[in-house]
Amino acid sequence: MSKDLSAAPEIPKEDDRPKWDNKFQYILSCIGFAVGLGNVWRFPYLCQIHGGGAFLIPYFIALLFEGIPLLHLELALGQYLRKGSIGAWNTISPYLGGVGIGSWMVSVLVSLYYNTVLTWVMWYFINSFQEPLPWSVCPLNENRTGFNEECHESTAVNYFWYRKTLNITPDIAESGKLQWWLILCLAACWLIVYLCTIRGIETTGKAIYVTAIFPYLVLTIFLIQGLTLPGATEGLIYLFTPNLNILKNPRVWLDAATQIFFSLSLAFGGLIAFASYNPTKNDCEKDAVTVAIVNSMTSLYASIPVFSVLGFKATTAYWDCLDRNIVNIINEFDLPEESIMRQNYTSWISFLNSSYPEKIAGLKLKNCDLQEFLDQSVSGTGLAFIVFTQAIILMPGSQAWAILFFIMLFSLGLSSMFGNIEGVFTPLLELQIIPKSAPKELLSGIICLISFLIALSFTLGSGSYWIDIFDRYAASVPLLVIAFFEVIGVVYIYKIKRFSKDVEWMTGRKLNLYWHIAWRFISPLLLLIVFMAFVTLQLQKTPSYTAWNPKYEGFPMKEEKVYPPWVQAICVLLAALPGMCVPLVALFHLVKKKCRSKDPSFVPSEVFSCQGANSTFSHPK
Repeated sequence: MSKDLSAAPEIPKEDDRPKWDNKFQYILSCIGFAVGLGNVWRFPYLCQIHGGGAFLIPYFIALLFEGIPLLHLELALGQYLRKGSIGAWNTISPYLGGVGIGSWMVSVLVSLYYNTVLTWVMWYFINSFQEPLPWSVCPLNENRTGFNEECHESTAVNYFWYRKTLNITPDIAESGKLQWWLILCLAACWLIVYLCTIRGIETTGKAIYVTAIFPYLVLTIFLIQGLTLPGATEGLIYLFTPNLNILKNPRVWLDAATQIFFSLSLAFGGLIAFASYNPTKNDCEKDAVTVAIVNSMTSLYASIPVFSVLGFKATTAYWDCLDRNIVNIINEFDLPEESIMRQNYTSWISFLNSSYPEKIAGLKLKNCDLQEFLDQSVSGTGLAFIVFTQAIILMPGSQAWAILFFIMLFSLGLSSMFGNIEGVFTPLLELQIIPKSAPKELLSGIICLISFLIALSFTLGSGSYWIDIFDRYAASVPLLVIAFFEVIGVVYIYKIKRFSKDVEWMTGRKLNLYWHIAWRFISPLLLLIVFMAFVTLQLQKTPSYTAWNPKYEGFPMKEEKVYPPWVQAICVLLAALPGMCVPLVALFHLVKKKCRSKDPSFVPSEVFSCQGANSTFSHPK
């Protein structure tokens, strides 16, 4: 931070840094990074459990005062300083270097497990070419005298996911074996990521045209097909019917704030890296608003085909339930076939209940309620690999729909992986971990190879339990901590006055009051509240997980288990380590300064100084 903010410093120098081919490529890359699997498999679920359309109220409030301001801050910072996360925060102040290191660590941890999720998607995609689909029927047992017992007791869809894909162990402490089919798919996924990120944005910029645009095409196809399915209307009514009473629940507001935050991929460092390849004279304010709105609109758009299909699945299950009851009643009372139909089922039941209550009670008919089937809410892998795959089986031309669905998921995940890898790649490139003469391809190769070797642990029988841990702890609390220090660092250390002048120089106009209020007060306060609420909720319950255990007495229900102490210690480490980088790095520089100050030849500098503020990274008056 310059002592004299009114000094007339030099214009930022152009360097040999790679540049985007055009503005559209950059916007697509940011959208591709922000729009990921969560838009398809988490946002609709949150709408479903939190009052349908009512959830949009806290969601858009969080977007306005948390999402857009933080997105603008990261894009402006990367664009002005033209550095990755570590370099940018070191430039603002060495004491804030931990912010960059923390976001780099999160990008590494998320990349490890996120690409394993794509491994599962690839495995399902490969199997989608079989006829019939392998998750549509149970295999025979070893004696070929009946169906496999585990599959018969659960469902074909569950069996294919838990046994044929994951080959899951009944306990996290039981590692199991490496699954060769997942290893091959994992290697293929990392090879694809390597080929697409081989030279940083020079190659991802080309691939993004396919990976960012293609999912919208598939979503549109699913939308058209979904709306023609029976029960689609019921699914959409269920999704968007607002229940305003639910807004009294603080959990709804917390989920809205965290969904916006994680959906925009804030604090990963990838957005700072992407923006650093922009020309300094670029409207980053407009970019931030565009990316945030497209991301949120995509979530809404994806919800329509998802719940059209889920409404179809619920209606089909409801009809099956009615049909089974109808067959039982017709056989018991020796009625003519088709005398009882779905349309007149309710009136028949009322009549028979009043006339023959004992006979009806003896039949033990199932209670068929469409609302109950619609209430079966799931998110994440449960939605993608169990509920949606089950729905696809029921659709005409199921094979083609399965292929399309998993290509879409792979494209969504791959474009998000580009941002994660960029958050890892750019800082390492700037730190010159390898000699400057060495090709970028070598650094990309080293990153992907090491990541692949570490991620092999996720292909073990217990791998999916660990992915859940990484997702729950490494990609949650650390990001909130890092984002909080990002805002504090810019507003109160770099100073909002200086930052406003930087943005004004880049965009050609002054920042309005909205940005000042959001950055100074609302955004940091919201982050603090969300962080405290998030941690409080986590501390209120013992960390646990649900295990797939065929020997469990309640099977096919999953068994609730508490994490062993050593796993809980790893959970704490994953949640705390990236965030702890911020105070640890600041403490290191403080101790270093104290030690150096004892040297009589040492001339002390400002505690917080934007290195080279008066020369390299400054704007004219």
